[in-house]
Amino acid sequence: MKNWFIGAALLAFVATSADAQTTKLKYAFVNPVGSHFGVAATAFKQSVEKDSDGRIKVDIFPGGSLGGEREIVESVQLGTIDMAMTSTSVVGNFVPEVLVFDIPFLFRDTAHARAVVDGPVGQDILKKFAGQNLVGLGYGENGFRHLTNNKRVVKAPTDISGMSIRTMENPIHVRAFSQLGARPTPIAWPELYAALQQGVVDGEENPLSNIITAKFFQVQKYLALTGHVYAPTAILMAPTTWNKLSAEDKKIIQAGVAKAISAQRAEVEKLEATGVQTLRSSGMEINEVDKAPFVALLEPAYAEFAKRFGQKTIDAIRDTK
Repeated sequence: MKNWFIGAALLAFVATSADAQTTKLKYAFVNPVGSHFGVAATAFKQSVEKDSDGRIKVDIFPGGSLGGEREIVESVQLGTIDMAMTSTSVVGNFVPEVLVFDIPFLFRDTAHARAVVDGPVGQDILKKFAGQNLVGLGYGENGFRHLTNNKRVVKAPTDISGMSIRTMENPIHVRAFSQLGARPTPIAWPELYAALQQGVVDGEENPLSNIITAKFFQVQKYLALTGHVYAPTAILMAPTTWNKLSAEDKKIIQAGVAKAISAQRAEVEKLEATGVQTLRSSGMEINEVDKAPFVALLEPAYAEFAKRFGQKTIDAIRDTK
């Protein structure tokens, strides 16, 4: 009987010790689990759990189950959510410098945009996250944003005059669409599908990846391939969580982030390659757009953006090869 008690005590000690050594990470995002956000989260989870031999467990919370993007970022600041992937456009409410990426028609193409966010400009901005109680671990990708609506085909700025367009809570987007003559209306992501379905707004703007995975083609008729803004994503961690990690575990996390970014970009490339045909087959009317009239009309806004972010920074982005 005595040996049985000793054995049971040893088993309890081992179990308690193993549990104490396990780190559990709560990882949140607002997009569906089947989206490019889910692909990134799954890649991160698999990498981290494998490299840590199961010492680090990642619990994924998709679909806005822990709130909209602003609420998620605030929860990361508080440490009630350990990790998140969000659009940088929303992070810009906390780290204003990151909003420079939202200047319309700033990037030539995807290769240019990735070179900027992965290069000196993007990495210097990433360091500024710490000043807002956030750990910025890297940039993923949504792709270039396009305009959808239920009113009419959009080929020129005059076509969106007076149209109510859902934007994120982003001052650069709001300023740009106001300059173009539209009525920008910030609406949180979890509420957007219903807002489009009920006609609360006429349209919205998102990358093909989001339009497809959120099934906006069910509630929007027209798609104009404006490609007006490149949309990175940001992978964030709570400082309280990061600071508890050993140097070895931080390397494991960073390796997982690199795999998440790679997986998300690959998924976006896949969605971009087939997206137009997918959406056309789903009933959307799709057209190309001459960007020059939009750029010309935005000149007054560009002057304001130069004052806000510094012409030197904007030039550095434009000059990146």
